[in-house]
Amino acid sequence: MEPVRVGVIGVGHLGHHHARVYTELYGTQLVGVVDVDDERAATVGEGLGVPYFTSLDRFFDIARPDAVSVVVPTVKHYEVARQALERGLHVLIEKPVTTTVLEAEDLLKLAAGKNLVLQVGHIERFNSAVQYLSNVVREPIFLQSNRLGPFSNRISDVGVVLDLMIHDIDIMLSLVRADIVNINAMGRCIRSDHEDVASAQIEFSNGTMAHILVSRVSERRMRQLEIMEPERYLTIDYQAQEVSIHRCLNQQGSGLVEVIEHPVFPKREPLKLELHHFVSCVKEGRQPLVGIMDGKRALEVAIAVLRQIHVQKEKPVRQSAQA
Repeated sequence: MEPVRVGVIGVGHLGHHHARVYTELYGTQLVGVVDVDDERAATVGEGLGVPYFTSLDRFFDIARPDAVSVVVPTVKHYEVARQALERGLHVLIEKPVTTTVLEAEDLLKLAAGKNLVLQVGHIERFNSAVQYLSNVVREPIFLQSNRLGPFSNRISDVGVVLDLMIHDIDIMLSLVRADIVNINAMGRCIRSDHEDVASAQIEFSNGTMAHILVSRVSERRMRQLEIMEPERYLTIDYQAQEVSIHRCLNQQGSGLVEVIEHPVFPKREPLKLELHHFVSCVKEGRQPLVGIMDGKRALEVAIAVLRQIHVQKEKPVRQSAQA
């Protein structure tokens, strides 16, 4: 079978890693990279030994890819992904999928009409610990997520909700099979024009509750999810790709005894698993684990969170009564 010809559009920090991983995947040929910055395009292209372009049309015409990763700034996602889909190319588009739900719906219709693979880059779904957890979580009652890290100028076009919280929204939506009935959220700008710290409380129709805290101005780096079930408590460390399962057992003569399990499973690079999955879906003509509907739903919730944050900002501050 001929290798899948892939390209990467946008080779900044993350896009460079997409390009690198494609050169390492069996049955995949990286046929070119694109970036509006000609110096960046040349650096990455020459470093990987592949053609580089600054024009999207020239890339499509000369490199003739079968599939592409779209890793441009969020505001350009829709425009670039639509051009690729119209050319009949399979697309992996980084999160958040688009800036509006209507744009996501348009891409969905276009991909479906042309029978193309359209995958959204929610990379945490390919974290080995998350994949293990998704097979064992049964009845979550409460979920608590903390995603904290120091400030970086690398992401400047969106706030922390679309940059970081959307990961946790997607994970929780995949674990809780119920509709969301209520969202309360707060946020604050610290180092940028967008919210840099945000907190959201989410209530699902089945009674499950969730709390998400995200910050990109924290001196402490943390990527953790805790899940409470009726008879056990599960924690996941995204960075270490580790899972802990806590149970309390009633032993005769000893009362309650806490038992902690640390499951053992293979740990792999999430991006490599994600891109391998994308290429496999292209080869086999099947739908991806994280499709456009998943990306659209996560975007809808993220937008609802942002709306709540803006409402909170607009509320007048009550002054205490003077004596």
